[in-house]
Parts: sequence; structure tokens; C-alpha cells
Amino acid sequence: MNSRPLSTTGHHWYEAERRRTTAAQVGATVIGWTLLLLGVMGFVPIFTPGFSGISFAGPDTTAELFGVFAVSVLSNLIHLLAGVLGLVMSWMVHPSRRYLLIGGVFFVLLALYGFLADAIGTDDLLPANVWTGLLHLALGIAMVVLGLVLSTRLPKESEARGEGDFGETGRGAAR
Repeated sequence: MNSRPLSTTGHHWYEAERRRTTAAQVGATVIGWTLLLLGVMGFVPIFTPGFSGISFAGPDTTAELFGVFAVSVLSNLIHLLAGVLGLVMSWMVHPSRRYLLIGGVFFVLLALYGFLADAIGTDDLLPANVWTGLLHLALGIAMVVLGLVLSTRLPKESEARGEGDFGETGRGAAR
């Protein structure tokens, strides 16, 4: 068999490359999985009391995630889509930061839209209550802060393999 030879550290070349991720990519991954999980749980009756009264859109829904956050099919789909988008964008360095920034602004605007629609008393496209608005506001602010703070600098290949800052010789850790 002609397989690729092992490097001096005992890893294949693609293993070291795979570990080279930025902090922004990790942040986008965490947010993506969180939103995906929230979107899925919104469709599971165990986590969503009143699930039998869920509507596609609008304020008529009786479903509340964890008995607190008003959800509809549309809001769950938005969370699922945002989660999948976050996971896809986390594969790339700069798009992961853009996802955090733009997604954060989107969720802040979604929260403000919910607060405004609730205050005016108009029929909202998405179900909203105070807790849902606060969740979207906190999520949006957290995403923007993560997008601004987390680095997009790739670690050196030696750092990705675990060498570098540990006083090793450059040939890998002693075994």
C-alpha cells in the first residue's frame, strides 16, 4: 500500500492542518451548535410545553421552549438555519468572524423588532415575549462581542501539533 509517510512527530500532514483553527472559528462553531440545538429542541415536546398549540408564524402560538421562550415553526427554522450557517462558516477563517458580527446584528435587530411589535401591540410575524427578546438581545450582543474580540490569526503549524511553547526541540514531544 502506498500511504503517506508519517511526519517526524508521528502525525499525518492533514492532522496538523485540521487542528489549525482560529478563536473566531471556535466561537462560530459554539454559537452554531447552540443555535442548532435550540432550533431542534423547539420541535421536541419534552422541551416545549404547549407544543400542540405551535403555529407556523405569528403571535398565536402557545408553545414555549423550556416553558419560557415563545417559539413557532418559523422561529425554530430561523434558529436551525442560523446554526447550520454558523457551522459552515466556522470552516473558514474570515467568514467565521463575519458570521459572528452579522449574525449578532441580526439577532439584536430581531430582539428590537420583537420589543417594538410587543409595545405597539401589532401582530408580530414571530412570537415574542420579554424573555424571547432578552434571549435574542443577549445572543446578538454576545455574537458581536465575540466577533470583535476573537482572533482570526492561525496558529503556527508547530503550535497546532502541540510543539512550540513547551520547550521542546522542534522534533516533537519526547515519547
